[in-house]
Parts: sequence; C-alpha cells; structure tokens
Amino acid sequence: MASMLLRPAAAASSWASRLGARPLSVTAPLQAQVQTKSKKTLARPGVKNIVLVEGVRTPFLLSGTTYADMMPHDLARAALQGLLNRTGIPRDAVDYIIYGTVIQEVKTSNVAREASLGAGFSDKIPAHTVTMACISSNQAMTSAVGLIAAGQCDAVVAGGVEFMSDVPIRHSRKMRKTMLSLNKAKTLGQRLSLIGSIRLAHLSPELPAVAEFSTAETMGHSADRLAAAFGVSRLEQDEFALRSHSLAKKAQDGGLLEDVISFKVPGRDIVSKDNGIRPSSMEQMGKLKPAFVKPHGTVTAANSSFLTDGASAVLIMSEEKALAMGFKPKAYLRDFVYVSQDPKDQLLLGPTYATPKVLERSGLSLSDIDVFEFHEAFAGQIMANLKAMDSDWFAQTYMGRKSKVGAPPMEKFNSWGGSLSLGHPFGATGCRLVTTVAHRLKREGGQYGLVAACAAGGQGHAMVVEAYPQ
Repeated sequence: MASMLLRPAAAASSWASRLGARPLSVTAPLQAQVQTKSKKTLARPGVKNIVLVEGVRTPFLLSGTTYADMMPHDLARAALQGLLNRTGIPRDAVDYIIYGTVIQEVKTSNVAREASLGAGFSDKIPAHTVTMACISSNQAMTSAVGLIAAGQCDAVVAGGVEFMSDVPIRHSRKMRKTMLSLNKAKTLGQRLSLIGSIRLAHLSPELPAVAEFSTAETMGHSADRLAAAFGVSRLEQDEFALRSHSLAKKAQDGGLLEDVISFKVPGRDIVSKDNGIRPSSMEQMGKLKPAFVKPHGTVTAANSSFLTDGASAVLIMSEEKALAMGFKPKAYLRDFVYVSQDPKDQLLLGPTYATPKVLERSGLSLSDIDVFEFHEAFAGQIMANLKAMDSDWFAQTYMGRKSKVGAPPMEKFNSWGGSLSLGHPFGATGCRLVTTVAHRLKREGGQYGLVAACAAGGQGHAMVVEAYPQ
C-alpha cells in the first residue's frame, strides 16, 4: 500500500478499478426518517449499565473570532458550568472529572483541574487531562466508562477543549538552551558570555503545525493522497462538503443543535451559535485552489474542517445512580474500540478499521444501526473511508477480513452536519458526536447509533450508543 499511496496518480486508477470506481451519492434527503425498530437491548447480565445523562458544548467558533482573547480553561469552564446549569447536579456529587485536549496551554497543563475549580466544582474532586489527538474527548468518555464499570465512581464528567486562537509558540531550541543556562549563570562574566553567543538565527520561533511527528507530513497532505488513492474526485468532495453545511444550517435553523449553550464572552457579546456554518454553491467551491498538494490536489479550504475554538462536556453515570438522583438518561454507552494503523499511509482510516470491530463486539450488523455520526476531518477522508468500508477487496487485502462491513446509508449519516460545517475543536469533537447520536436517536425513533472517528498517529475510535427507553 505504501508504494501505491506515494504515487497518487497511478494509485487512483489502480484502486479505483479494484474498488469499483463508482461515485458514492451524497445527495440523500436532508432529514433522515428512521423507522422505529424492535431490537433486543445490549444490556448484559452482571454488567453495569452506564448512561449518558446530558451533554453540552459551547458554540464552536472559527479561531481568531469572538473567543480570540480567552484561554482554553475559560472555554472548558463555560462548558462545565453549562452542564451544571442544565442538569442541576450538586457540585460535590461528581466523583471525577476528565478532559481531553491536544495543543496544551503551558500555564494550565492539567486543564481539567483548572476548569473544574473555575466552574465551582468541589476541590475534593480529582481531575486529569488526556490527549489522543482528534479522539481526545472520546478517550475522556471511555476513561469515565472504565472508572464506573470498575466500581471506582458512579458519576463522572468528561469533556474536551481546544483553543487554536492562541497556541504556544516556542523559542528555537538553541535560544531555549541559552536562556536556561542564563538562569543558572552565577557571575556577570558568565551571563555576558552567554548573551554574546546569541545569534540572529536563534531568535527564529518554532511554530506549531498540524503535522505528524513521525512522518513530518501535514494531515491535509495525507488526506489528499488518500483521496487520490481511493479515486475520490474533487467533485465528490465538494458535494459532500456542501451537504455537510446545508444539513448543519437546516439543523441550526430548526433548533436541533440543542447541545449548544449560550455563553457570555467577557467584554463581548453573548454567543449562542456555531459560526462556521456557511452553505456555498458548487460553482463557488469549484473556484478554490488546492490547499496542500499544488497544483493538482483536490483538498481545498472548502472541503476541509477549519481551525476551531470550543469546548464540550458530558455527564456519565451508572444507570442506578442516575435514576436514584432523579435523572432521565439520554442513552446507554455500550461497546467501544480503539484501533491503530500505519500513520504514513493509513493515517485517516480509523473508522474503516474500528466500525466492524465494534459491531462484532456488540453482536450487531451495519443494518442494525439507525444513526451514524462520523468525524469529518476532510471530505476526501470521509469518502475514502466509505469506499474502503464498501470494498471486499480492501477488507480482504488490508484488514484480514472475509468480506466488507459495508458503507453507511447516507440518509442515516451525519444528517445534522458534521465537523466540516459545525467545526472541529480537536479535543472536543468526540463529546459532540456522542451527544448528537443520543439526540438523533430520540428524535428519529432509532435504537442504535454508531460514532466513529480518525485521529493523528493513524489511530481511530468507534462506539455503539443505545437509545434510552422513552
């Protein structure tokens, strides 16, 4: 596979022929109509039922806009306060708090602790921060599930935050070494000698990059190569991006995005809506030039997720504790898996590998799933995953499986928009996905939902969510 993906033009025709080269329709109805089905529950004797009680998020905003003067823990605190306000849970009734984030603010390295204290939670509640790239809040949630399943806790708050408006920018390594040595220098002569050693080149800053450390390749380049390898056209990508924005706009206007809380930004206005939802036209999108592989790439600013600021939070409890406290849960959190592949050539294929594994753990098939919510890093990444999932050849050649798992029906897929339109704060998206599944299951009358996402490092996650009986 490596040699194929390193030659996108040749790979496109080769893979396209093996995968059938048929375009996947992304023009399904804007509102899925899922019929209620009678299915068995995934509850198991002797296994504790764990429930999602509530989920909220701040509006997801384009970086550099209204949140620009804040800090990550400010957003995380707002999400936590929103969760407290919506649930009414006493601030000392939570046993543990876990937050996910990717690019950490050095002043608040354990953002979970700082945000929880700021939100008014008891200082007796432990809190820790996790990072797993774009599935960081997924990891926060499943860590919460593990604590409850193990009997350590009954109520855990999980969440995630990302703040791309102000990321840490470091001095060069040589400058850092000089500054550290200056701090240790004992005499004036030593200090002057160190200052005299500074050169203009030492002053060049090190800027953070959304790139793989092991390959030095940006995710956009990987998405472009993946789209080429699977024969995903620019037209398909633009159509999918337009679908995402159109569905998100319809959901926003229809009041379906009920997990969004209003938030008064200090010194500025109250923010109550995501601001990256911008339906365009195929003609306008077609005018944009490739953003990564120039001049012949197909990934553009219009069919990629954008840098986003935002935070999310969910309350996860044992069913027994939730009912005892008078809560009406939204959904059961059932089976989940994490997967990992080659970060060079299968960086963004997490959903393809994770979906069949989580279905097997649950004893379900793809047709049993009523609601799909997949993370949309790039339209090309989503389309490549859908084609891989629908290919017997890929399943047999790269996954060691006898047959394909199948592609999700588009009428059940991301029907309220996705990361391309709603935004993607790296550490916060997982909670949005799970909360959206719970809300869609209730509104659409479905029983099972499936969340899946890719992440840097070639990793991925999938979870089965079951509707709570109404």
